[in-house]
Amino acid sequence: MSSELLAPLDLAFWHLESAGHPMHLGALACFAPAPGGQSGEGVLELLATRAAAIRRLRMHVRDVLLPVGGAAWSVAKDFDVRRHVHQIRIPDGDFGAGAVSIAGELMERPLERGLPPWEMYLLTGEAGGPFAVLVKLHHALADGMRAVAIGAGIFDEIADARTIGARRARAVQPTSWLSGPRQVAGFARGRIEELGRAVGVGASVVRASRLDPRGVPALSAGSSGTRRLGTAVLDLEDVQRVRRAAGGTANDVLLAVVAGGLRRWLEARGEPLPDVGPRALVPVSRRRPGSPPGSGNKFSAYLLELPVGDPDPRSRLDRVRSAMDRNKAAGPSRGAGALTVLADQLPPLAHRFGAPLAGGAARMLFDVLVTSVPLPRSALSLGGCPLREIYPMAPLARGQSLAIALSTYGGRVHVGLVADGKAVPDLDRLARSLGEELDELLALSR
Repeated sequence: MSSELLAPLDLAFWHLESAGHPMHLGALACFAPAPGGQSGEGVLELLATRAAAIRRLRMHVRDVLLPVGGAAWSVAKDFDVRRHVHQIRIPDGDFGAGAVSIAGELMERPLERGLPPWEMYLLTGEAGGPFAVLVKLHHALADGMRAVAIGAGIFDEIADARTIGARRARAVQPTSWLSGPRQVAGFARGRIEELGRAVGVGASVVRASRLDPRGVPALSAGSSGTRRLGTAVLDLEDVQRVRRAAGGTANDVLLAVVAGGLRRWLEARGEPLPDVGPRALVPVSRRRPGSPPGSGNKFSAYLLELPVGDPDPRSRLDRVRSAMDRNKAAGPSRGAGALTVLADQLPPLAHRFGAPLAGGAARMLFDVLVTSVPLPRSALSLGGCPLREIYPMAPLARGQSLAIALSTYGGRVHVGLVADGKAVPDLDRLARSLGEELDELLALSR
């Protein structure tokens, strides 16, 4: 297929972007040197070769006549992978800190819209030392799970498996779609159900919207267009120990850690603690377990009040768990957090003109994004060099200063904090607060 229409939600993300609010996801992958492993120019060439082999990364967005206001993915005829893969040398010193600092600056820069919307940066230090790779993918190109499927193509293990999978895929014959009256009737019923859900979600959004969204000033400062990246590493076994003692899920524990970390951070800044909120938007995948990643964005979200004002860590965890249990009972396609259900029902022209307005209204619904990004469980490497850390990064919505993304790899939870550089200059303090909160929860569990 030479072209593919952008799905409604992808089109919304494409039009949400502005110079001060780039809409790309990111990940900073850190690698350790290995005897016989590649580095420098060898890794750069490997990145370019593997990225060029991923067909989705050779596609750009172009406008179409029909549907009115729509756009399509089309293979770029003049695609040159060297315009997307770059190398930057980190000055001598603390390589990890230098890589995090430069990654934050690179996340400020919007992707060039006339090109396939992605970039990779190889960050190197001393010869033979560790290196890192920063991947930027426009949110119109992928949600978190799809981004992992695309970005993972650079790793040794995934690249080899993809080659084998491509051979097998060529042997699979496509099946007909809507081949009979029953299929047509089923499709019609599905559309009616979707419209009904959208109406319900719309009503929930209206009820949940705050006409005067006063919350944490640091989380709603005016945008400066700058970005700062912070990182934290949590021990997964510590998270599981707390979960086993308190009940619920590991994700409940991590959300409680975020709530407690925000409380500690606000207290260190001398800011008053809010009586209500802040609200977190917690994305949840709408892809069926075991299904292929497919293209485009397929997710919904829950709204969660983070109990920052509660002084008791165990009570905060209990409140988070209860709220998430209620969200899960309602399901990911209902409630005010399921905004994507609405997006799927709107025509392209509505996204083209309405997306900027919707982006500006995000502050009325939530204060901070907290998302978990799934990663392969197996050990990964690039050019024979083992992956040690990987920090996911989420975009900032208009009127918001902080986004938190988490991923689990190698027995640890890696936390990527993306913040407005001027609104949150003390992002490292917040990163440390997350570890302190988990330590206290673990002590209480014992």
